[in-house]
Amino acid sequence: MFAISTLKQNTQYIKLLTIKSIVFIAFMFCFLQNANCQAYLANEIIVGAEQTESYFPLLRAKKVALAANQTSVVKKEHLADLMLANGIELQFVFSPEHGFRGKADAGQKIVDSKDPISGLRIVSLYGKHKKPTPEDLKGIEIVVFDIQDVGVRFYTYISTLHYIMEACAENHILLMVLDRPNPNGFYVDGPVLDTSASSFVGMHPVPLVHGMTIGEYALMINEEQWLANKIHCDLMVVPCKNYSHSTLYELPVKPSPNLPNIRSIYLYPSLGLFEGTFMSVGRGTEFPFQVYGHPDYKKNGFKFTPQSVSGAQYPKFKDKICYGKNLQEIPLSQIRKAGFTLEYIIETYKTMHKVPDYFNSFFYRLVGSKALQQQIEKGMSEEEIKATWQNDIIKFKQKRKLYLLYPDFE
Repeated sequence: MFAISTLKQNTQYIKLLTIKSIVFIAFMFCFLQNANCQAYLANEIIVGAEQTESYFPLLRAKKVALAANQTSVVKKEHLADLMLANGIELQFVFSPEHGFRGKADAGQKIVDSKDPISGLRIVSLYGKHKKPTPEDLKGIEIVVFDIQDVGVRFYTYISTLHYIMEACAENHILLMVLDRPNPNGFYVDGPVLDTSASSFVGMHPVPLVHGMTIGEYALMINEEQWLANKIHCDLMVVPCKNYSHSTLYELPVKPSPNLPNIRSIYLYPSLGLFEGTFMSVGRGTEFPFQVYGHPDYKKNGFKFTPQSVSGAQYPKFKDKICYGKNLQEIPLSQIRKAGFTLEYIIETYKTMHKVPDYFNSFFYRLVGSKALQQQIEKGMSEEEIKATWQNDIIKFKQKRKLYLLYPDFE
């Protein structure tokens, strides 16, 4: 099944087109012959990229560009290599923040290059060149997008998606999104972004944790007319199979250098707020986004020392001892149940607020409004703060349901 996004005069939002796939025949044979395969069919998530029998025929004899990084794999093979091996006319690759192989620091300038493995030209969409130009897309007939997201508004892959959609729309090029599960897709929480705070770390009026896969999110961007001048992208989404928003999904490849495991991904919405403060989240250690601390934080037995490492060459408080809290000791089930919490940032602010400049200007961009900083400074509790954004979340959830491709968590 593909999800096709087209703009109709009757404002129909989503049209679903069912197709027969060669892979279905092979799987059905396996289903009848092997009990283990039956379990696989029933439970194993099949991401969009793995359904090559369904979408490769649409790419043949076309000039194709691929938006990808290290997460763009089919089993253990990179999608770019698989395309080339199957005769797809892949012209080049667009790469997001952290680069094509996913090793660059957050915010590190990435330049155009050549991939030493495939020989493909790599066009960076990070830094000043965030949006493909008409020259970039000259001669391209289809752009394929296959990048793993983690479902948090300030994770910049959805901003890269936005700019690619906008460029494809302006240049009349089909965009095919190969969908992947959202590991944080089992809830929605956080303040909805005020569009006056829009930036590359938050472009759309959605909650901090939006609960959508990147394919669903693309449909929302398109039909909510969030692209420049309300332009519409010719969009096709290849959905996952056997996925729901209640599914426990652990990523096979880390989506960026400082999200090494599912614990860090679950904690990322909450600890990511510290990037807008003077606290460290463990960049430059073996456990980023699983701890937090500061050289002047209260000494409670846990300490860490950020160092220059791959993916964090210049971490905050490099080579300085930081005292803080180790969240690796909390059961993973408890972290998943808690979801997005303000507990950590409220507690550290109460302890550290007398130190000048606890918050920096980036906090406003991460949160997407000025209210949260003011609420924390006033001493409001987490329950009081969360109550202030519940009406916005209810409205968002109603809108979100229009674009869901999978059973919801509620």
